[in-house]
Amino acid sequence: MGVRSASRPVIGVTAYVEPATWGQWTDVRAALVPHAYVAQVEQAGGVALVVPPRADADDDLAREVLNRLDGLVLAGGVDIAPERYGADRHPTVQASRDDRDATELALARVSAELDLPTLGVCRGMQVMAVAAGGELEQHVPDRTGTGRHSPGPARYGEHGAEVVPGTRVEAVLGRYAVVPSHHHQAVHTHPGYAASAWADDETLEAMEAPDARFRLGVQWHPEVGTDPRLFEALVAACTR
Repeated sequence: MGVRSASRPVIGVTAYVEPATWGQWTDVRAALVPHAYVAQVEQAGGVALVVPPRADADDDLAREVLNRLDGLVLAGGVDIAPERYGADRHPTVQASRDDRDATELALARVSAELDLPTLGVCRGMQVMAVAAGGELEQHVPDRTGTGRHSPGPARYGEHGAEVVPGTRVEAVLGRYAVVPSHHHQAVHTHPGYAASAWADDETLEAMEAPDARFRLGVQWHPEVGTDPRLFEALVAACTR
């Protein structure tokens, strides 16, 4: 086993397995994640390590993975299967990815047990809530009447987030942030997590575990924005 550098923590980033095309190769199954996550981790001073999903993942496998990491990013992606939190499926819910659900729910559970610094992004925040026994709001526009959180395919919306005073999110971002978002679902209940930011339409935008070293989720996509502070805070927590 190699010697881990104390100054460059190794941070796992969860991923898809998807058909991908490059050069002469077409629709080859590949483990992939948008490079923006990798770039943010690297620019913040960490080493990014892609963690591919497995349909047979369980807590034991998650523990083997996490014991080799200093931190974790639960990346964005498709909707979690509603069956995972005991709900009927709304017509708008996307096709489920059992491999990601199994792997990331296990990683979320075990990272909480290990108090491993963790940042959940969009779906990743929802994974953290479901792993803790929470539930999701399956289609935000049913409540808000607008699609501003997800304005269209491959497009990000932009809106404000009011940060709760005294939270870790406030310590990182201050009381207000303008954030890029692409989601039609949101966290409804979040056992063990405190709400730490809200949109003005009462959509939960961030949550955190108050007693954890660094364990927070955001409903927006900081990896595509111009503000690196959440990734810098994650890397700093891993270094400590």
